[in-house]
Amino acid sequence: MGGRFARWLFAPSLCWISLAGAQQALAPVEARVPFAPAAVAGSDERMHLAYELHVTSIYGDAGPLKPRELEVYADDDRTPLARFDAEDLAGMTRPAPAEHAPVTIDAGKRVVVYVWLTLPTASPLPRTLRHRMTFATAKQKTELLDGVRVSLSAEAPVLIGPPLRGGLWLAHEGPGNAHSHHWGSLVAVNGQVTIPQRYALDLVGIDPRGQVVRAGVKNVGKSRHPDWVGYGADVLAVADGVVRDARDGEPEHPPLNPQSEPESLTAHGLFGNYVVLEIQPGVFASYAHLQRGSVKLRIGDHVRKGQLLAHLGQSGSSSAPHLHFQLSSAMTFEGSEGLPFLFDRFDLLGPEAEAQLFGQGEPWVPLPLRHRQAEMPLDDMVIGFPALR
Repeated sequence: MGGRFARWLFAPSLCWISLAGAQQALAPVEARVPFAPAAVAGSDERMHLAYELHVTSIYGDAGPLKPRELEVYADDDRTPLARFDAEDLAGMTRPAPAEHAPVTIDAGKRVVVYVWLTLPTASPLPRTLRHRMTFATAKQKTELLDGVRVSLSAEAPVLIGPPLRGGLWLAHEGPGNAHSHHWGSLVAVNGQVTIPQRYALDLVGIDPRGQVVRAGVKNVGKSRHPDWVGYGADVLAVADGVVRDARDGEPEHPPLNPQSEPESLTAHGLFGNYVVLEIQPGVFASYAHLQRGSVKLRIGDHVRKGQLLAHLGQSGSSSAPHLHFQLSSAMTFEGSEGLPFLFDRFDLLGPEAEAQLFGQGEPWVPLPLRHRQAEMPLDDMVIGFPALR
């Protein structure tokens, strides 16, 4: 007997698990959650967890495995906290399968499942999570992964002030969107795989119509920077801190024009003109795509919450004027993990679709304004920052 099955013969404790009186073959995979999730209050007034489950098929002769279902359990509960079927998993997994195709893990390959959990309102926060995943094999048998326990992070999300002064802003490509170029972007550098932009926001300025270019601009494809509502807005320190990195002098690109691939997956390759503040030990706030000539800070400067740092622009890897904002665990982009945060105060005006930014489809209609405190804006929500006291 050779290959995978010979290894199982000499390690019988790894082969079978008893469930409800039946014996279930264990899936030949390695699975882990590399970065512990932290519970964070979203702008929908619910608590959320965002994390990634890495699943690797180990044996070369195992053939393709097709995940059928993922269940997530809190602590030692017998009832799952969440259940995702094969169709759900197809929308949660990278590399993404072809349209209408199931997720397939080929022998020796890895997939990453991006898990967004909305926690029950009446239950205490879980201390740990456990995962149960079933797979269909090439021979149409079912195999099981049961375990992959992860403890929730004990670190509370950081409470910060506004990164911009006044105005209306679409929190684009934001938390909860596993298809965003932020959360969905793994960065593999020097033996590490991290997600620096796990909770990042692209804050796009809009006018009361919900549009990104000013009234009277006929051809957005030929627009100039001053035609964009958010361009030149004041960018502010979200907390007291120290400037750990900064750059100015990089050119700004014309709006909506094609750009070349970034030279590297680093702040210098992606951010254009930028500022990085250390606002707590091991907590770094990054501001990217700033206006050329507007960054007046130097490394080592101390700043106060609400202090002017620069102006919103379109430098670096950016197709239109906006502020990229994130918190992370390291000064450098590469090798850092994205951290959750809460804005101390903001106004919430409801969702807006990307097409509506350009006046396409149904006109944007804001919902009645709600004042929010100590929450994180979720993906594609329109927010406003009250005047600083």
